[in-house]
Amino acid sequence: MRSFRRRVALVVAVAVAGLALAATPARAGAPLEQLRLQVDRVLKVLDDPELKKESKAKDRRLAVRKIANDIFDFSETAKRSLGRHWAARTPAEREEFVQLFSDLLERSYLSKIELYGGEKIQYLSDSVDDGDQGKVQTKIVTKQGSEIPIEYRMHKKGEKWLVYDVIIEGVSLVANYRTQFNKIIQTSSFQELVKKMKSKQEELASGGTPS
Repeated sequence: MRSFRRRVALVVAVAVAGLALAATPARAGAPLEQLRLQVDRVLKVLDDPELKKESKAKDRRLAVRKIANDIFDFSETAKRSLGRHWAARTPAEREEFVQLFSDLLERSYLSKIELYGGEKIQYLSDSVDDGDQGKVQTKIVTKQGSEIPIEYRMHKKGEKWLVYDVIIEGVSLVANYRTQFNKIIQTSSFQELVKKMKSKQEELASGGTPS
């Protein structure tokens, strides 16, 4: 589990956090086209000497969190991560869960932009199902020459393709969380899950390390 999280952190630093820094949405088009345009623009930002300064760390992270909401469909990610338990939730419970989950994702992963170290992204292929569901196949090539296959699951809302899941070396971020959430709910309750998420939120807010 910890190894997977380390992989996620690297992927986020190279691509996911990169997406979150896109200043404006890419024009409508194939999922791969939008993904590549956004990442290419972001990599230029990450190479900006001014943004690399330690004094800019807070501003950089705030920018990531702000723009991430325009790139990722956190509501869809939260819904899929909760799985079959989503249907039983009230509107108020759903709203609270989405807010907690989005904040935890951002604090756990999107803040890892500092890990980016010049790794390369290769775009392999994309596909679209039923007109509004898309997949983009990519891989990250590390400085050591190893390759990490990444698949982005996206869906179309209006003129934009939004990411709702990332599959790293065959392991889905959504499925990973769904397993954890389902175990807590089955052995305890949804309320206990929310309690644990709030506790983790407080821990991360105070500078703790995600577990």
